[in-house]
This record gives sequence, C-alpha cells and structure tokens, in this order.
Amino acid sequence: MKIELIENKVYFNNGSEKKEIHPFWLRERVNGEEYLDKGTQQRLFDPTFLSNDVSINKVNLDEKYLEVNFNDGVNSKLEIDKIASEFSKEDIVIRSIEKNKWDSTLKNIKNFEYQENFYESKEMHDLLVSFYKYGFVIVKNIPTSKNYIVEFANSIGSVRRTNFGEYFDVKSKPDPNDLAYTSLALAPHTDNPYRNPVPCIQLLHCIESNVSGGLSTLVDGYTVTEDLKNDYPEFYKILTEVKVRFRFIDKEVILETISPLIELNEDKSFKQVRFSPRLDYVPILEKEKLDLYYKARKKISEMYNSDKYRIEFKLEPKDLIMMDNHRLLHGRTSYETKEGERFLQGCYIDFDSTEGKLRHLKRKFNL
Repeated sequence: MKIELIENKVYFNNGSEKKEIHPFWLRERVNGEEYLDKGTQQRLFDPTFLSNDVSINKVNLDEKYLEVNFNDGVNSKLEIDKIASEFSKEDIVIRSIEKNKWDSTLKNIKNFEYQENFYESKEMHDLLVSFYKYGFVIVKNIPTSKNYIVEFANSIGSVRRTNFGEYFDVKSKPDPNDLAYTSLALAPHTDNPYRNPVPCIQLLHCIESNVSGGLSTLVDGYTVTEDLKNDYPEFYKILTEVKVRFRFIDKEVILETISPLIELNEDKSFKQVRFSPRLDYVPILEKEKLDLYYKARKKISEMYNSDKYRIEFKLEPKDLIMMDNHRLLHGRTSYETKEGERFLQGCYIDFDSTEGKLRHLKRKFNL
C-alpha cells in the first residue's frame, strides 16, 4: 500500500486499485499543536464547522510524510504510515492476533506470575496476547484479601456489573439462585447467555480449595465449531441460523435474549458461542427443521462434553483465571463439601477493557 500524488491530488494505491483521498478527509486529520491536543489526541476544532469546499493548494510527499497546504490557509505534515493504517479494514492490533485452536492435547501453556507494577509491565502485554490466542490465561500469586479480584479487573479496564453484583462468591450455599452455588458438577457452558450483550470476559479467583474434586474444566468453542463446520456442515448451518430464547429467572429479575448457539461475523467468521441447555428455549419450527436442529444441538453438546476437547485442572489458592466467555465453555467437576471449603470469587469485564489495555501497552513499549 502506498500514497501517490497526481496534479495536487492524493491517491491511495493498494496494488489492486487506486483511489483519490478526499481533501476534507485529510483536512480533518491535521495535527499541529493548534489543531490537536497532545494529551488526549482530541481535535481542538470541530470539522462540522468547516466549509465543505476544502481543497489542496499544494502538496509534497517524501518517505515518511505528506505535507499538505489547504485552501483555507492550514498547512500540516501527516504521517504516511498513519494514513495507510486507516485504509486497512482489519484491526491491526487485535485481529492480527491469530486464534490458536486447541483441544485436550493442549500442554505447557505459560502461567503468568503476579508481581509489583504488573499492570504496566511487558508481562501484562504478553499475558493479553496469550489471552487472545488461547481464550484464557492463568495468573499465579494474586492477593486474596479484600476482594482483590475487583482491583485486578479495574486495573485492566472496568468491572461489568450484572445482576450477580460487582463481583460474586462461588461457593456452595443454601437456596441458591444458580447451580454454580452448589457442589454439583457443572457441564461445559457459557455464562449469562440470556444477557444482551453477554459479558465478554470472566475472571475467577481462587481463595480457598481444600477439596479433592472441584476441578476447573475448559473447552474451546472455536475449535469445536470449526470441527463441526468441517465434519457436519448441515448441523453447523442450522446452529448459526436458528435463534433460540435464553432466559434466567429469580426472585428479583427476569432476563432473556434471542440468539443462535453459534454467532458469526459479517464475513461468516467465528464471533461467539452460547451454550447453556438448562436455559434455552427452541422456537416452534417445521417438524423437519426441528428434527435437524435437535440432532445438531445434540451433536455439538456431545462434542462440548467429549474428552477429546476438554482440559481440566485444579485452581490453587491465589490462582486467577481470565477467560473469553464468547469463545470458551467452562465447568467443574463435583466435590464433597464435607472435605472442606472451595471458594472462588468472580467478576466480568468487557473486551474494550483488554483491547484498550493492549493498545496502550503496545504504544508504551513500542511493539
């Protein structure tokens, strides 16, 4: 991709096509001190107040800069790389991190170690990159006092409060409003599929674990759905098309939304999975279509619950796991409360938290 000049006009050439860049588009991006605040990078002018008849009087180009003199008297040097990056349709920071498919053979994923100044460190940058590759990371030695999970989450972004509160305690208790608050085994599922939007990232912090069971389990929904697409294309197709109702009910709230079990981006690439069979309600469809849908749902459930795709491990006290709730399914094995306590704290944050933090750290370390 390159910038070209022809008779005081600026063109963008990506190799397959050449297009003129509108003079007003360039005028909006002037960056002198009188036009752009250094700290916030916000404009000191309102482009909607400018005349629409902006044109270029003179323009020069070298390897790094485009210098433009506009007809309203403004002159500015614009960085070629920044102009070119805006013509890319891809997010060069997040979308450039390729997802690593994984199953039960996954071994030797790096655990990160909490330390002083962790949130502004190169280690935090590497943690976030690993998170986007695998859909989860584990951080060791996180303090367990004073609901520290909230401080950890807010140091990356902002806690996403839900009907379970700013954070929630995961332990067996009487009269629970969710099966998570029992000692029962939990099959692979995604959290809060009934919310709109669904919380993006879940954090779980182990405070106590004095039981032999209660192992944490993870399944990569991205791997499973890609395998389903390749091996059972009819099942994949109907699970991306039929929208089901997810509903949560307790004494204080009723939450529901409608969505497919597999959600795709506009380009048909993977976006999100929802799976919580105790909470979904399939719509009324023609019998033949429902026959296919139920077979498809059964198949993907078998895959989610298969030993082929599941990893399991024990979270030790001070361990914190951060997982992509749009990509991964999580669960646990059962445990016996008579053995002792199993106590985790959880909360949610959204993708703009991790995305913003990663962009900041890339800028800070010039990566």
